[in-house]
Amino acid sequence: MTSPHRLPTDPPRSPRETLPTMYDLPSEDPEEPGLPDIFHDLQPQLLSATLRLKAYSQNEIFTGTDLNLYYDVHHPLWHKRPDWFLALGVPRLYDGVDLRASYVVWQEGVNPFVVVELLSPGTEKEDLGPFAGTEPSLEDLTDADQSSESDFSDRRTGATAESGNGQTGKASPPGKWQVYEQILRVPYYLVFSRYTNRLRCFQLMGGHYQEQLLAADDPRVWIPELELGLGLWQGEYDGINRLWLRWYDASGSWVPTEAEQARLEAEQLRLENARLAERLRQLGIDPEEI
Repeated sequence: MTSPHRLPTDPPRSPRETLPTMYDLPSEDPEEPGLPDIFHDLQPQLLSATLRLKAYSQNEIFTGTDLNLYYDVHHPLWHKRPDWFLALGVPRLYDGVDLRASYVVWQEGVNPFVVVELLSPGTEKEDLGPFAGTEPSLEDLTDADQSSESDFSDRRTGATAESGNGQTGKASPPGKWQVYEQILRVPYYLVFSRYTNRLRCFQLMGGHYQEQLLAADDPRVWIPELELGLGLWQGEYDGINRLWLRWYDASGSWVPTEAEQARLEAEQLRLENARLAERLRQLGIDPEEI
């Protein structure tokens, strides 16, 4: 029997036209916001792949991606799950021998120095804290209204338990903003939206986050303690061309990944060989015979 709301067509419309799409069935769930999409997988990889610190070797830093970050010794199950974070002066491996399954602040003795959150419709308000009202609504952009203002207000005041991190119970954990600003006191907190391509930087100053003014046409954040900066780069990574958040050096050049560096060195070698071959020809020597 045909639904009165959908008349048959000839020929019949394809499932791609009639069934729910990726945009109708987002990766987030109201009961568990923040589930990652492919961008949440690739963008942190690029951040780690282009991080080159002069003052620290690769074995003296740790970068975490979608990893539980435990921050309160009095509530050992409370945690946040940053999309990406950097800790300085800690071994890459746990106790120098094992891959980390989580990052436990009271064991490591080092708080993250940089945290990056990638905005999602279900986590936007919590990621931006008191600055949430100054960002264009991702719910409107994606038609995925998954988190009401009253729910967010309750979370900030501790009236309800936070969802998405397995954190339930009588005592409610604080939101991300409070944890990063007041508990972990992360010096640099950056938020990037792939929906609006807007980068925002909040720097800890006087015990509170202050938003740094970034150029609208080329937003960049220089972090002097790292001798590196973060900016938006238009280019192809893993076969996808779009705006990406990546590191740049003191000269303003984008820090290459290992694969990019290898291609660059191969091209330089090819050019040097070509110049040498041309010089030999000018001397009357066939480079093919050498």
